[in-house]
Amino acid sequence: MLSMHNIAKVYRTESIETHALREFSLFVDEGEFVSVTGPSGSGKTTFLNIAGLLEESTVGIYELDGRDVSSLNDRDRSRLRNEKIGFIFQSFNLIPDLNLFENVDVPLRYRRLSSGDRKQRVERALESVGLASRMKHLPEQLSGGQQQRVAIARALVGEPRLLLADEPTGNLDSAMADQVMKFLEQIHADGTTIVMVTHDPDLANRAERNIHLIDGRVSGEELVHSQEEVSQTVGFNGDQPLAAKI
Repeated sequence: MLSMHNIAKVYRTESIETHALREFSLFVDEGEFVSVTGPSGSGKTTFLNIAGLLEESTVGIYELDGRDVSSLNDRDRSRLRNEKIGFIFQSFNLIPDLNLFENVDVPLRYRRLSSGDRKQRVERALESVGLASRMKHLPEQLSGGQQQRVAIARALVGEPRLLLADEPTGNLDSAMADQVMKFLEQIHADGTTIVMVTHDPDLANRAERNIHLIDGRVSGEELVHSQEEVSQTVGFNGDQPLAAKI
């Protein structure tokens, strides 16, 4: 699903050259749940931006779902990102002036879908995270945990093959963080490939495999659980169970 080989990312100014990633290689199989950890400045965010086609590497080879993305132009990268990748951010990144329905609909606006098809997808996505009854609410009317659930619905409404989560529980208390992790575990059990950046070792250990970064390099990796063990942990006690398919 995701293959990076000898990736380097260098940021240059007139007087400073910063190496964010160095000889970085990482492979994620389809259907895996991988956590990425490391201290501040270790390259986690840069890796995630390159994986999500938000930035390009300076050198190296990146293949997404078997396709070399290094030669793609901006339009093709945007199209591939919209079709293949879903994002969940620490800060939710919901648009404050749009209601929940409109926020979840945003990724679908860039596809050639009928309004009826978009409406059905958005309603199913919000129902799956237990917020269908609040689709006309604005983000400010929700708790942090509920806002993150909207962000999950938005990430999944396009049926991505790869889900990238950047500190998805960073702004939540422990109870809400546990609920969000149970959502991710269910999504993974349904077959979505997940790569999650986190600073929390307890959350990292709920993935199948943990990759540790230091100074822009992979310093080690640990097989935490088998896929079967992760699937057995799935369960959610929120407003509604997460649907098997969105």
